[in-house]
This record gives sequence, C-alpha cells and structure tokens, in this order.
Amino acid sequence: MSDHPPPARTETVRLTVSQAVVRFLAQQHTERDGQRQRLFAGCFGIFGHGNVAGLGQALLQAEVTDLDVGRERSLPYVLGRNEQAVVHTAVAYARAKDRLQTWAVSTSVGPGATNMVTGAALATINRLPVLLLPADTFATRTAGSLLQELELPGSGDVTVNDAFRPVSRYFDRVWRPEQLPGALLGAMRVLTDPAETGAVTLCFPQDVQAEAFDWPVDLFAERTWHVGRPVPEQAALDRALAVIRSARRPLLIAGGGVVYSDASAALDAFATATGIPVAQTQAGKGALPFDHPQSVGAIGSTGTTASNALARDADVVIGIGTRYQDFTTASRTAFNDPDVRFVNVNIGSLDAVKHAGVAVQADAREALTALTSALSGWSVGDAHRQRTAELAAAWEATVERAYHPEVPSAGAGGRLTQNEVIGLVNEVSAARDVVVCAAGSMPGDLHKMWRTRDRKGYHVEYGYSCMGYEIPGGIGISMASPDRDVFVMIGDGSYLMMPTELVTAVQEGVKVIVVLVQNHGYASIGALSEQLGSQRFGTRYRYRSSSGRLDGDVLPVDLAANAASLGLDVLHAQDGPSLEAALRKAKASDRATVVHVETDPLVDAPSSESWWDVPVSEVSELESTRTARAEYERWKAIQRPHLKPSQP
Repeated sequence: MSDHPPPARTETVRLTVSQAVVRFLAQQHTERDGQRQRLFAGCFGIFGHGNVAGLGQALLQAEVTDLDVGRERSLPYVLGRNEQAVVHTAVAYARAKDRLQTWAVSTSVGPGATNMVTGAALATINRLPVLLLPADTFATRTAGSLLQELELPGSGDVTVNDAFRPVSRYFDRVWRPEQLPGALLGAMRVLTDPAETGAVTLCFPQDVQAEAFDWPVDLFAERTWHVGRPVPEQAALDRALAVIRSARRPLLIAGGGVVYSDASAALDAFATATGIPVAQTQAGKGALPFDHPQSVGAIGSTGTTASNALARDADVVIGIGTRYQDFTTASRTAFNDPDVRFVNVNIGSLDAVKHAGVAVQADAREALTALTSALSGWSVGDAHRQRTAELAAAWEATVERAYHPEVPSAGAGGRLTQNEVIGLVNEVSAARDVVVCAAGSMPGDLHKMWRTRDRKGYHVEYGYSCMGYEIPGGIGISMASPDRDVFVMIGDGSYLMMPTELVTAVQEGVKVIVVLVQNHGYASIGALSEQLGSQRFGTRYRYRSSSGRLDGDVLPVDLAANAASLGLDVLHAQDGPSLEAALRKAKASDRATVVHVETDPLVDAPSSESWWDVPVSEVSELESTRTARAEYERWKAIQRPHLKPSQP
C-alpha cells in the first residue's frame, strides 16, 4: 500500500472551446505604474458559417449571462462591416491606449479571415497589439471539401489562415482542446510585451470551437500582465553618455516609443536641461508640443527645413524609441556629417542596433531620466541653441504663410488648398483633440505643418500607410478617448477604400468628424508620379476619352451624398469662412459628421528640402523621365549606409 496521499482533484468546469476563450479573455488585465485595466475592451467581429455557432454563441451566452445578473458586459461585442476595417479600429484603440488595451477580432473562415491579413500586417509593422480569432476548416476532416477550403495537392494541413504567419508576431492553430491553454497564454505574453507585440493570430477550426471539454477552473482566474519599464544597463548608459558629451551639434529624434512610454515629461526635462534640439517621427509627433523651445518639428522626407538642416550637420544623432524608417532618414540621405555617430535607445534590440549605433535597450522614460541625471551641468553651446531657435522660427513662418496665403482660397477656380484646410482644422480643434490620417498627400503635409499641442493629439498611421485606415481608425480612437474630438482627415482616394465603417460609428453612437477632401484623384501619387517623370499617369479620376486614355471630364461622383446615405450629418464648405463654420458646427454636435470640401491638388505643401528613394527608370524615351533620373542620381550620390561603429 502506497504511503503517498492521493492527488488532489483539480476542479473543472465544462465549456466549449469558444466559451472557454471568451471567459479567459474577460479575465486578462494589464498593469503599468500601478494603473490596472482590462486588456480586452471587447470583441469586434463579423459572423459567418465558421464562427457564428462557435465564438458567436459564446459571446451571446456571455452577454446574456452578464445582463441577467446585472453586471457590466465582460467582453462586449461590436458588429463591424469590413473585416480589415475592424482590425484597424482595434489597432487604433490600442495605440490611443499606449498598447495597454486592445480588442479581439473574430471572423469566419475564408474571405472573412483573409480580409484581416492587411490589418495584421499593419499591426505588426506598427508594433501594436491586436488579437485575431479567425475560424478555420474542420480539424476532424469528416466533412470536405468545405465551402471556402483551400485544397492543395501537396499538403493536407495548409489553410488560407497560414497567410497570417508572416505578418503575425505569434501564430497558433488549436487543433484540440488540450492545446488551448498554451495557445492563450502564449498569445497574452506577446500582446503585453512592448518589444515583441503586434498581431497575434489564433485559428479555431469550426468543429473544435463547438467541442466541449472539462477545463481547470484555474485557467479562468483573473490574471494581471505587468508591463515593465526596463532600465538601461549601466555599461550601455556610460557608452551613450560618452558619445553625447563629445557632441557639438547633436540632434535627438523622438519616435513612437516616447509616446507609448508616456515619456514626454522626461523628454521635456532632457531637452530643456541639455539644449539638444528634438525632431519627431510620424509616430513620435506630439512627444513635445510644437512650440517647445527645443522642438524643431518633423524629421526626414516629410520633415521641416529646421530639423533637416540640423540633421545634415549633426555629429551625434540620439534616437529615442524610433525604428529609423526610411522616411525618417530620408532614405539614408539625412545625416551628412562624415563622422556622424548614433545613440539608439529602444526597448527592442532590433531597433537599438541600427546604423551601428551605441545600443541602449531600455524603456524610453527610464533611459531619458537616467541620461538627464547623468548629464547634469552639461549643455550644448549657445551657438547651437541659437541656430535651433532661428531655424524653428523660420519654419513656423513658412507654415503660417501656407495656412494663411496672401490670397485666400489660393487654388485654381478659387478652391481652397490642402494647406489652408489643414490650417483651419488645426485652429478650430482644441489642444486635446486628435487628428487622424494614414495615406495620400495628407500624412506628409500634416507631419510638416500640424501644430501638435498634446501627446495624443496626432495619430497618423505611417508604418503601413494603409489607405482606408482613417475612418475605422478614427472610430477606435474615439472609443478609447471619448473626451476628445477626433478629426479624420481623408482624401477621396482613401475614402473610397473603406467608408462602410461609418455605419458602425452610427450604430455605436461614436462621434467622429470626417474632413473629406475631394480632389478627384490620388494627389500624393500624382505628385510623386510627376516628380519621377511619369506625368501623373493613372492618378486622376476621369472618364476615358475618345483617345482611350483616362483624361476626360471629372467623374460625377458625389461622396457627400454617399456619406449622407450611411446615416451621417453632412456639411459642405466652399471657402475658408464656410469651412470654419462647418468645422465649428461639427465640433458642437454630438453626432458623427462629414465635412466635404473640394481642393486644388496641384498646390503643394512647403518643401522639406529632403528626399525619398523611389527608383526612376534608368533609360526612357520620355524627356520628363530622363530629367527625373538625373535628379535621382544626384540624391543617390549622397546616400550612405551608416556602418561606421559609434564607439565612444
């Protein structure tokens, strides 16, 4: 007879796999700096045959149970209209919440699932957490071939969901109930890791979703995932300090990591104490207010002349929370000092080692605080401070002229320019309001000219620059920040990609102010095409003429009528006074509103005096292309790899 006591019985609860997923997600929390919140604000989705009886039933059951007992819904469900769009909404929400909260997104197998792949790529590229729960084909394979099943002659276990693998930070397929706990815990680890986060995809076969299993009740206990602030290693900090102290013309580049770390106060203290000018990436814009004495605005291809002039002469570049995307470095032409050195503070090792820089792998706020303390008494010279102030003032005067040209409505036919529209929206918006954009000419113009006054006042998705992100993204931001007005700046090209989520805004009572700029084509790519010698080919919305080319009259598309048909209030503007009045009316309203304005796409924003590497045809019969190629080769001669070690 054994002397060992019998093993304690593990308490279990019988649930389907889907019911277990929903119950588990509702118990996940994050904590940083003593602030605790639910990890999942809810679940977006569109139901099809692959998930309606599995995850759909589980979400319904949870909602009914919560309401029956009079408690707040543990995992609210929101119906979207486009699978890609609801991923964008979840991602925008996560960005507004500094990556501490997000949404799950459920779709059916087939086109519903693959529609999310673009959203997954956007999330991963931008390092933003989102949980994707696509249905999958039958694990048992008792029925087949299925509707929407991918059949490959060389593989029996590949489904369309395998397309998520290269664009997800974590991917798993739950073939059996026993695999679920490990998959869920692995997913939470990645979603809550600032250095590893992105899209997380868990695929659920249709039959497995509905299968019952006896689960340990411990799986559904409340869990808190602590989001830490890694401090800089002292040796790495010492190497960085040695390089910074040797600098005579330093420049700091603030990236998205500064914003997500809530490090604006630490950056302010560092810049004020040292006098080092601060340039900002698209994700980092707002890290300092536009009128801070050390702020020189945007950097790179869409940057200000102030930051780019300082970048050209910088002997030390301090990157805080930036991944040095090619727009930031002007395709590696921005930094021209032959002996320029880099100090890179980043929570991720991949970004910390770029440009052969001195790597400090740490939280942005902790690193800035340590650097400020260690540099006590050290400052840039008066000449560098003076030059910073003069360059910043000159750029602000340039922006003022663009916002308020001598002749108002300076476009062709008395139309407003996009510069004027941006200026009016900027001036009508409150300091804590948010501007949203993603694609077209607007992101570059906003990066240069938008006067950001709040850390969360600027939300431009420029990691993937996904057309159509703007409207669903604006909805996510408004849901995350109901005390802020959200101004969605969007051109007709992006609007036509994904306007259907406006119906979701109406359904959920979410207020967004959509400023719809109608310019009858792709203004950004049109300008780029012209710059590259391709004469704006294929970028205008026109009838096909008798010549066979798309160069006829403007198409009679009425996007304002489209927005009104979706249930929104629509206001029209023709000039500056009517646009200002429409914006103020929309701001005073509690409803989602579209403000429609036509602009002249041929009036550009002020030049950044910078470059972006888009190859031009090496040989051509077109004179315009040959001229563009000569300019391209001039910039290519400046391009450099930045491989020299930045040792102190």
